[in-house]
Amino acid sequence: MPAPGTSASESVNVFLVAAEESGDRLGAALIRALRQRTGGRVCFSGVGGREMAAEGIASLYAIDDLPLIGFSAIPRRLPRILRLMRFTAKAIVARRPHVLVIIDSPGFTCRIARRVRAADPTIAIVEYVSPQVWAWRPGRARVMRAYIDHILALLPFEPAVHERLGGPPCTYVGHPLIEEVKNLRPNSEEARRRLAMPPVLLVLPGSRVGEVERLLGTFAATVALVCERVGSLELVVPAVPHLAEVIRSATAQWPLRPRIVVDTSDKQTAFRVATAALAKSGTVTLELALARVPMVAAYKVSAIESVTVGRGILKRIPSIILANLLLGENVVPELLQHDCTAENLASALLPLFSDTPQRRRQIEAFSRLDAIMQIGSSAPALRAADIVLTEAHCAMPAR
Repeated sequence: MPAPGTSASESVNVFLVAAEESGDRLGAALIRALRQRTGGRVCFSGVGGREMAAEGIASLYAIDDLPLIGFSAIPRRLPRILRLMRFTAKAIVARRPHVLVIIDSPGFTCRIARRVRAADPTIAIVEYVSPQVWAWRPGRARVMRAYIDHILALLPFEPAVHERLGGPPCTYVGHPLIEEVKNLRPNSEEARRRLAMPPVLLVLPGSRVGEVERLLGTFAATVALVCERVGSLELVVPAVPHLAEVIRSATAQWPLRPRIVVDTSDKQTAFRVATAALAKSGTVTLELALARVPMVAAYKVSAIESVTVGRGILKRIPSIILANLLLGENVVPELLQHDCTAENLASALLPLFSDTPQRRRQIEAFSRLDAIMQIGSSAPALRAADIVLTEAHCAMPAR
């Protein structure tokens, strides 16, 4: 059917900018949803990675080596990042899309959006994934009103946060993990494996080199302590492809050799049979919660990041675990910075291997996420596509 408010013959011109792998996945899903909603009467251009390329986007440049995460990585490449921001903004203005969709990576994409809005106010701008204004730099919400027309939120509490802070219109469209729930939850046989011996422990040290370097040694010592108390364990380490060899090498000398899984299907199988998990704080903790795997979360950042960012975040929010924030209670233990020691992690993990109050509390709490996240309603990408098309239509009369 036609896009909301468009004629059957009208084609919508959409420009997308995704600077990281996670944004690339969101962009690809949005492209498919926009084609579905418009019956194919939509054209695309933009910046993205492999998944958006598979949907026909010829990216203006490769995003693989954009150093957007980690303060220490940015300064030496700042001139290149600034050049790419200017180049991208000029390309967008030259192509005059009806709508620009910037996807996550706000330090990069929002600066592009500001340039575009200043150069051509007739281009609608939608931000897919809200910056974490609820965690740090809340003043960004009001500032974004000047150059963002609508925010597509992945978390259900974010629209209320933006309204309170004076931010742009914001709508909860849903987290992409919603569509993976059926692949994360066990059948009856897999559910029995979760409670069988030896227990299956997932170890998830992160998806970036710095995270793995900071956490894997502590996780190794934690596993050793747990083994002393529990006995035999089946150890599984899900790894992103580009870190598989790094993790394989680092774990080669562990007394208990883990099974390293890379393929998505193998990772989801591991989630379905896992007894418990030791995980780096991040999106994977929400994935584990949706799979209803009890866990302990850990995180360490560099000393400078701890001073400049970490302390500010912890003053504003009661937890950095997404599941805890969504549930409104700290059911997942989180051990951060100086508290992130093998002894502390092992002590928190041990009760999760048997039918204890700690294990039952997490599983019961995780069962409430379906209602909170509106799992079972329309697909997040389709909800996002409807708003993108509405904003594009609003921009069309200005042409």
